[in-house]
Amino acid sequence: MIDIGSLRALAAVEQHGSVIAASEAMGFSPSAVSQQVKKLEKEAGFAVLERRGRGVLLTERGLALAAYGRRILAELEELQSTLLADPAKPSGSLRVVSFSTACRGLVGPLLAQLEKSGVPLGISVLAEDPREAVARVANGEADLGLVHNWNSVPLVIPEHLTLEWLCEDVADVLVHRSHHLAGRPAVAPAELVDERWISTPAGAICNEALLRIFADLGRVPDIRVYDPDFATHIAMVEQAVAVALVPRLGRPALPRDVVAVPVVNPVQARQVGLIHRKTMTASPGIRHVAGLLRKIAAGRVAASGPGEL
Repeated sequence: MIDIGSLRALAAVEQHGSVIAASEAMGFSPSAVSQQVKKLEKEAGFAVLERRGRGVLLTERGLALAAYGRRILAELEELQSTLLADPAKPSGSLRVVSFSTACRGLVGPLLAQLEKSGVPLGISVLAEDPREAVARVANGEADLGLVHNWNSVPLVIPEHLTLEWLCEDVADVLVHRSHHLAGRPAVAPAELVDERWISTPAGAICNEALLRIFADLGRVPDIRVYDPDFATHIAMVEQAVAVALVPRLGRPALPRDVVAVPVVNPVQARQVGLIHRKTMTASPGIRHVAGLLRKIAAGRVAASGPGEL
């Protein structure tokens, strides 16, 4: 009888490319993962891994077994989330991965509502960029992911995941109150080409969205500071050393000297969505949390404006 834990370990090695990476993803030691794989080889009667330099590769039969294992694990997950779960009583634990502004604007209110309602759902949260969130949910390291997708920077979603858009999140350019654009009702990209910017790190989706604003103008923004935290962006604008493109979702009340000016032609906005594996669609916990997030997102969008949350 092949052990499910051993199949899970082999699938993790295939997904992550090494025993060490698989152990980090699973939360076990490398030796524990190796023991699971050796146990699987003994049960199957053939080698599933072969050494290649300092790493390992799956053998041909190991790849075939890993593919069977993924299907079995998916079916087991679907069974646990449907027939073995009480649809009227969401319970258990869910691992959520979310980008930071959604942590503040959506996940925080979600946790507060769950606490108030007394629903026995344990939620753990990890802040990650949407690309990493997609990978974690796809690989089974997380159950739910909150992601965003700028119209100019598409986010690739694997076929075995389901995606539901929750809301549109508009981004404004933040300028100091003394800035010549501070009194404008809106501003176009062509009027921003000569500004000094603070941006999220190179390669981050929000950084790519900023670059795309000026692509059609044949210009590259003058980025002087890179920082992943939008709170730092707001502080730099308050100090009048840069301007910033900051979404409204999860944005705190702006300091008195920071003014939000909408960007038009085109409006800068991203779609905020919820992802999970299709095998978890009928899970009472997933359905309950998704329903709460829909309501929270709708309320946030209705209340949002250039200077508000």
